[in-house]
Amino acid sequence: MQDGVDQQIDFFADAEEPINIAMLIDTSNSTRDVLGDIKSAAKKMVKLLNADDKAMIVSFDYATHILAPLTSDKKALEKAIKQAEIPKELGTTLRDAVDETVRKQFAGVSGRKAIILLTDGKDRGSFVSTQRLLYTLEESDVMIYTVYFSTEFRRSLRPDFGDPGIFGGRRRGGVFGGGMPGNERNRRFPNDRRDNPRRNQRIERENENAMDFLRKLSDTTAGRFYESKKSKFKEVFALIVDELRHQYRLGYYPPENAQNLKIHSIRVKVLRPDLAVRARQSYRVPLK
Repeated sequence: MQDGVDQQIDFFADAEEPINIAMLIDTSNSTRDVLGDIKSAAKKMVKLLNADDKAMIVSFDYATHILAPLTSDKKALEKAIKQAEIPKELGTTLRDAVDETVRKQFAGVSGRKAIILLTDGKDRGSFVSTQRLLYTLEESDVMIYTVYFSTEFRRSLRPDFGDPGIFGGRRRGGVFGGGMPGNERNRRFPNDRRDNPRRNQRIERENENAMDFLRKLSDTTAGRFYESKKSKFKEVFALIVDELRHQYRLGYYPPENAQNLKIHSIRVKVLRPDLAVRARQSYRVPLK
């Protein structure tokens, strides 16, 4: 069904195919306490790949770093995961990393493609806005599986300018690194003391916003959202791999007047009551 109107299915396929995965590892300062868990999760994912599957390792902090290009060499992938470290420079360009992976790293790659995003969901410095990123995802065929790791906000000497807007903007802050000793930090930022209820409320609010953002990425691409504390990675990743390898593909020709709208809603329904369907909820007509 498109835009509330039933459509005739013109193409149907059910075949097991190799998969192409990009594992995005958050190496920003805010993940310092959970980076070991993130890297351990990434290694578990690599072990589940078949010989004809391919993966790439991408880390992101103040910039996006391709640690290993798309390859089926598991040793190269594991070596790249070990190299993922937190730099001295500040910043978390999460949206930029997803955008670059979809538009550049997966450009020209055929077959089933997915991003495994291992992060705390916080972005501080991306050019690409949330809305612009969602536009890009609606036009792509890349699925995003997000795994959220809970963290606390680490204050830096530079302010957080948040989402730059629809079309992005100049990245603020940059590489002015450097923290300050604990006593000095408490004097400069008294509201950041661990026993301050306002601080804890702010952290909880930031984490909730981060989870909402990650859910949007997954929902837009028919992927899934997971919380690391509630997930058993071996079982979760096995499920993801199985889903990517075994999918039904449906195709239809949109009505001639479909070009009048830039974004279209999609709903896939099945007759069997004991089945659950996960599919994209919309698609966007690319701008000419």
